Amino acid sequence: MTPLARLIATRIRLSGPMALDEYMRLCLLHPEHGYYATRDPFGAAGDFTTAPEISQMFGEMIGLALGQAWLDQGRPAPFTLAEIGPGRGTLMADILRAIRIVPGMAEAARVALVEASPHLRRVQRDRLGGIVHLDDVSQLPQAPLLLVANEFFDALPIRQFQRGAQGWAERVVALDAQGGLEMGLLPIPGDASLPLAPEGVIRETCPEAAPIVAQVAGRIAAHGGCAIVVDYGGWDGQGDTFQALRRHRPEDVLANPGEADLTAHVDFAPLAAAGRAAGVRASRMVAQGDWLLRLGIESRAQQLARAGEEGVMAALHRLTAPGEMGHLFKVLAFWARHAPVPAGFEPLDDDADDA
Repeated sequence: MTPLARLIATRIRLSGPMALDEYMRLCLLHPEHGYYATRDPFGAAGDFTTAPEISQMFGEMIGLALGQAWLDQGRPAPFTLAEIGPGRGTLMADILRAIRIVPGMAEAARVALVEASPHLRRVQRDRLGGIVHLDDVSQLPQAPLLLVANEFFDALPIRQFQRGAQGWAERVVALDAQGGLEMGLLPIPGDASLPLAPEGVIRETCPEAAPIVAQVAGRIAAHGGCAIVVDYGGWDGQGDTFQALRRHRPEDVLANPGEADLTAHVDFAPLAAAGRAAGVRASRMVAQGDWLLRLGIESRAQQLARAGEEGVMAALHRLTAPGEMGHLFKVLAFWARHAPVPAGFEPLDDDADDA
């Protein structure tokens, strides 16, 4: 057992089975043994590779989309340029480079990064220089806000509920006969918050996601701006999507607590609902590949290839092809109600009348 697995097993012996959100939170953020607290997980030497690590084009397209939103909303100065879960700072570095072509935008930007990992904070500070670190989105300034969240919501702790013959039960982490970790079920009869469903159906909820969106949307509703969320997932999804990744390979979610990345697919429908409830408009969910192509990533790839950049067309394929990241990852936008629709997006049908 890993050191964190032993700690979790001890806690279960003392307090009983552990909900999945508590298990995820410990595995990812425990101050001594947590995954993000102890390592740099990104790239070929880590456990997974994100889109910004594949090519600068990804961050450049996001930067230009944010640049257009800044122009469309009257060039507010100063404004907060923020990222939630910024990893190594690669995406923000590419965004900052891209917005330099927008006159006055880089000078007006005040960069804020929402990051929980002390290790990654040091990496980001070394890479980006003059930035402000925030513990959570509630600390975002009361100011115009342009924000991006790439592969952030998938790492938020989830809970899982399974429909059985006698009603709903919550999936939890328990101990087997040998004292190891195993999945179990705790009945929760009479829970009216869960819908009727056939036996065997698994529903996932992410308690932290909607409040985070509400905080971001509240800033945008009050002061203007735009937020772009990129992640893998779907709309009104169901099923067991809880997964672990270690050394670029999937493994059992209970196998190596603290040493593997734990994620779950993002349900974009509640995110859109939370943003709209907080007073902003929301887009239809769009596949990452389709969105990047709308923004002109092909032209940028051809430009880089002509300049002698190696691997550009392979990176373009990986970012946009349906069989690669192009359709696995989705994109959602929020923006101020008075503002034009951000580049590459379409408003939700019942938001269109507000345009």
